[in-house]
Amino acid sequence: MKEKKFDVAIIGGGVVGAAIARKLSSYDIAAVLLEKECDVSFGVSKANSGIIHGGFHHGPGYLKSRLEVQGNRMFDQLEEELHFPFKRCGIVVAAFSEEEMKTVQQLYRNGEANKIIGLELCNRARILELEPKLNRDVVGGLYAPAGGIIEPYRFVFSLVESAVKNGVKLLTDFEVVSAQRSNDHYEIRSSTGDIIFSKWVINAAGLFADRVSSVFGAEEFRIIPRKGEEFLLGRDSSSRPEHVIFPVPGAVSKGILVIPTVEGTTMIGPTAREQESKDDFSTTEENLNKVFSSARRLIPSLSQREIITSFAGLRPALKGGDFYIGISGQQPGFIQVAGIQSPGLTAVPAIAEYVKDLLKKDGLVLTEKIDYDPSIPDLPRIRYSDNNEIDSLIKENPAFGRIVCRCESVSEAEIVAAVRNGHTTLDGVKFYTRAQMGKCQGGFCTDRIVKIISRETGMDIGSITKRGRGTYLARNRIGDFEVKDEYSRV
Repeated sequence: MKEKKFDVAIIGGGVVGAAIARKLSSYDIAAVLLEKECDVSFGVSKANSGIIHGGFHHGPGYLKSRLEVQGNRMFDQLEEELHFPFKRCGIVVAAFSEEEMKTVQQLYRNGEANKIIGLELCNRARILELEPKLNRDVVGGLYAPAGGIIEPYRFVFSLVESAVKNGVKLLTDFEVVSAQRSNDHYEIRSSTGDIIFSKWVINAAGLFADRVSSVFGAEEFRIIPRKGEEFLLGRDSSSRPEHVIFPVPGAVSKGILVIPTVEGTTMIGPTAREQESKDDFSTTEENLNKVFSSARRLIPSLSQREIITSFAGLRPALKGGDFYIGISGQQPGFIQVAGIQSPGLTAVPAIAEYVKDLLKKDGLVLTEKIDYDPSIPDLPRIRYSDNNEIDSLIKENPAFGRIVCRCESVSEAEIVAAVRNGHTTLDGVKFYTRAQMGKCQGGFCTDRIVKIISRETGMDIGSITKRGRGTYLARNRIGDFEVKDEYSRV
């Protein structure tokens, strides 16, 4: 890569960095988004619970509360422009004792102080009317209709697609290992020897924000990885609720949730355990049993037999529990955006606005682009379409009639679109299309996806990876599956 000069370099291609990149793409500046993985959303964001929070867990004394409330209100317009899966299904907090109802009342007061519209304190009859699958022992709770669910990786992909469309440069496989300031620029070097120059740097590196801050000689702090194990039930689960179900929160976390994901599955979790490793994403049978024991207190009919997969995510926690967003006091032109855990996904549109204002305060001149276009094309998807729409799609492009992933009804045309948008790994295609996310977890479609990636990119099958960095697939075979040509058809 040739040396490049930018006004702003954003380090971290998760949801925070993506939202900031999109916001800055509306101004007449040169910006670059740097991601150490081979694709965006491959870090913290890939294992997010996908909840748009309701603004009641914390009072107005927290920065994250203010940004959560502001961010929540921005998602309807974002969905119109970026076409990611999003639904305001509402949030229910279920209490099982009068003591827990006292905590619920405090949550209600938090929400009132944050000026949340529509919050409702519920007695037993009302909470069961809202959510009939709840444990009949429930005594009451809280209802937040503005809460919702979202597919987080599709949100990140859409943000980045919009940012790139409007001029942001995306550099993947760019792991920042050194930085040196000279005159009014930082010289930033990657692990592969690539160099860029930038006047301002935004540290949105998630789990690795502490390391990035150290590389730049800025503030010292410690990101504490907090593991959350989650378990996913299939689309046919009879226990799926209509709302996101929260227990009454504890001192450390919001507890074990039951989440009806926006794409039809049901998620149970997460756990909350601090650990030293930033690479340990293991799940255990012990925690599975603990999670379901807690979740069945909310919905007794939940069954472990309906699990189709499990995964773990690491939250980038900081001591004190609030977001750390501010202009560095140690290095010029350096903005810290760290400790963005729950409700970070909800807050990100507001975080992007907040960071933009910090850059202006620090001297960056921001002139709005005359030709800025906030919208990206809405890719047709078979699973959202009725029979007439499917017939029209197939007439226009026969690849819509070739089903690659049966479980999630993903067509060849959608896989091709993912690859042509730069997602050339199995995980990249999975997060873009949902292929491999269904009941068989890729048992049917993996070999077909690999064939399409190879055909569209010219890559040898042996060079295709699951998620980059040495996760290569065996030549001509994917586990026990031979690579084949045929497809299932509508």
